[in-house]
Amino acid sequence: MRKYLKQIIFALLAVIMISYILISPNSVSVLSKIGSQGTEVRNIQSRLKAWGYYNGNVDGIYGWRTAQAVRSFQAKNGLSVDGVAGPATLEKIGLPTGQAAGSSYESNLNLLARLINAEARGEPYEGQVAVGAVILNRVKHPSFPNTIAGVIYQEGAFTSIVDGQVNAQMQAQSYTAARDALNGWDPSGGAIYYYNPATATNSWIRSRPYIKTIGNHVFCK
Repeated sequence: MRKYLKQIIFALLAVIMISYILISPNSVSVLSKIGSQGTEVRNIQSRLKAWGYYNGNVDGIYGWRTAQAVRSFQAKNGLSVDGVAGPATLEKIGLPTGQAAGSSYESNLNLLARLINAEARGEPYEGQVAVGAVILNRVKHPSFPNTIAGVIYQEGAFTSIVDGQVNAQMQAQSYTAARDALNGWDPSGGAIYYYNPATATNSWIRSRPYIKTIGNHVFCK
């Protein structure tokens, strides 16, 4: 009897261990794909819809329309085009990846640093922080999306998103500038726009109330 009891106990322990391995959050990659459902899918749909990639219902169901929107977003942002919202795609969208090593702060920092690197590398350090501050000022402004990712990926907002410069090789100073901006330094004086007068062709942007010039960029409201 004891022999059979031991066998039963060992069998139960084996089942428990296998179950733990299968459901452990560190044992699989966190991702959303066709067939997935839930809050993460709804967040993906909401952001891609706001940026013009997705035209379906925000229903939290990852169908072919969502997959196609993810493919379009991936192609536009230098990611592997597979229609699956894995960690790299979620980070670009500005959503938590679900991995312990990441955080929303880190995602925001990395995304803001990439935008600064793309838009202001070669500018004075103060000008780089100012570009980051403009992003954060837009997040607070009622006329813009209320997240860093939403502001950066808003359709037509930044040429570096359109021409792929956002994927350029990173400079360490861009991360430092992003941290300073996130910590509250705003050399822009509260600006929500900036432009380079040597290259800007839009007459509307030149009509905005002037605040200051830092390096090659004019900052305005």
